[in-house]
Amino acid sequence: MSNDPITLEIIQNSLQATADEMFAAMRKTAMSSIIYEVLDMGTGITDAKGRIASSGAGIPAFIGVLDKSVQAIIAKHDDIRAGDVFITNDPWYGGVTHLNDLVLAMPVFLDGHLIAWTANIAHNSDVGGMAPGSLSGEATEIFQEGLRLPAVKIIKEGETDQAVMDIITCNSRMPDFLLGDVWAAIASVRIGARRLEDMAKKYGTATFVHAMSSFMDFGEETAKAELARMPHGSFELSEEQDDGRVYHVKVTINADEFIVDLRNNPDQDVGPTNTSRDGAVVCCQMVFKSLTDPDTPANDGSFRPLKVLTREGSVFHAQEPAAIGFYFETEVRVYDLVWRCLAPHIAERLPAGHFSSICGTFLGGIHPDTGRQYTIIEPQLGGWGAWEGRDGNPCIFSGFHGETFNTPAEISEARNGLYVDRMELNTEPGGEGQFNGGRGLVLEYRIRTESGFLTAAYTRSKIKPWALEGAEEGSGNYFEVIKPEGTERHSFVTGLSLTTNDVVRVVSSCGAGYGDPKKRDPEAVLLDIKNGFLSKEKARLIHGIGG
Repeated sequence: MSNDPITLEIIQNSLQATADEMFAAMRKTAMSSIIYEVLDMGTGITDAKGRIASSGAGIPAFIGVLDKSVQAIIAKHDDIRAGDVFITNDPWYGGVTHLNDLVLAMPVFLDGHLIAWTANIAHNSDVGGMAPGSLSGEATEIFQEGLRLPAVKIIKEGETDQAVMDIITCNSRMPDFLLGDVWAAIASVRIGARRLEDMAKKYGTATFVHAMSSFMDFGEETAKAELARMPHGSFELSEEQDDGRVYHVKVTINADEFIVDLRNNPDQDVGPTNTSRDGAVVCCQMVFKSLTDPDTPANDGSFRPLKVLTREGSVFHAQEPAAIGFYFETEVRVYDLVWRCLAPHIAERLPAGHFSSICGTFLGGIHPDTGRQYTIIEPQLGGWGAWEGRDGNPCIFSGFHGETFNTPAEISEARNGLYVDRMELNTEPGGEGQFNGGRGLVLEYRIRTESGFLTAAYTRSKIKPWALEGAEEGSGNYFEVIKPEGTERHSFVTGLSLTTNDVVRVVSSCGAGYGDPKKRDPEAVLLDIKNGFLSKEKARLIHGIGG
């Protein structure tokens, strides 16, 4: 076994390159635009025990899923062999998120010994359930949300288990797309496995395994070094939510641990806005990584100082068989809760509140040109909060959703039964300060089919993005449905009927501001007026100037 630091670094960089190649393979072969355009996916590599060793691009919240999924597979199965591929989507069997998100994992063997795992996750457009797109605000049990896959083998020693594949596809309203996306995921884990086998042969199994372990130790050392520089003590926050519930968090920081206590929170919801404990842990991991070491790939060691406390049966640690379809809006609340709790104490790293919602918008129906079922799944862009010395970023995804992309209008129109009539910055008031919050988005979909539907769930609608140092809060997320008989405003609907020429207008929040608005640079205020972000009347009222 080699302890040469250069060799170990080469192996670590090769692991990262392998995870990125897995990501590219999946992106280029998937059939659904939510995967190949939005990149609502993630790839990663774990060691033989299921500890994350390296991750590819994609949603940060997904990367934190993969090690937990592999560990659940290991715990369930004694007979793991070369060539096997496992699939899971159930949050009580290693799925972590919701049933739309399929996790595939493949063990990597060399000379008969298990040395690593490759894994990926992606959102799939329809896995059955009571509603198209598999998401419904009316669901009260997970059974209503689609097919549950409790960490089962889909490929056995290289041979496809056609019975499992048939069960998956026949439960979907879009079987061709689902089948194509599953095979893209299989290709991804297989190419990753081949690269790891070659790597272990080249450097030797012992050196390969040691390299992963040593980098995890380095991740832990780096995290603890940053903990020593952070403010120590206990910090608490209670925040009302759009639905009237109050969420609580207590964060305790010392030289060795970062403890997030989520136990004092409401019981699990009777509807689908719950999350699993693993999901709550992922959210805390994202904030922790951002604070301690945002510039290097995450691994198991990065999170060793983090401890998350939850109460089973609460909204952040739901018990089976709770509905969990809209988990993402609950998890982004956990993420933002910890962020807001610590922002006044670590202002140099945490800006004011951003739009902090996935703003998941699900539009579907029968395509007027092909007669086939379509479902467009579109997370939305929004405004980020301001920092000291800098305005917030306009129109990027939430911190929870990460480095993903919006679907180009041309793709949406070509693949789905709708038109994209409008996409522009949100110019509503909100987020004014010495430094302004970033602008949100206005996006309009016009329906072409006679039998369409809309399902959407936005948070930060009533309780708007929070400001810092005397600035104005953000504007809030919502959407409007424009019909000939009038316009309706919503933040949460399920299966709302749409027909030809109905318009769905998405309006995402502007981020919150930082600092007293009256201290804003007069030239910046005049530019805000010129760009249409601010009226002259409000400039006089908020900033004390305006011509």
